[in-house]
Amino acid sequence: MDNREKLRDLLTDVLLLSDEEFSTDLKREDVETWDSLGVVAIAAGVEETFGYHLTPEEAVAMTGVRDIIATLERQGISFEGA
Repeated sequence: MDNREKLRDLLTDVLLLSDEEFSTDLKREDVETWDSLGVVAIAAGVEETFGYHLTPEEAVAMTGVRDIIATLERQGISFEGA
């Protein structure tokens, strides 16, 4: 399973999305469950899945899937083609 698939699985699970609802263009304002608890759950899932502990500032600043990918890529986690 590549990192794109891991992130998709994490976000569909945490945000209660179907596979069809998920895309790399997904934004926080488009997802009702991406609220403050969703932010905490995403941060915990990122640490568990990718081994990177998001700072509170990073977690709150993420407004979409592409922000999550960019943050993880800065840590050396590859999302080729994402």
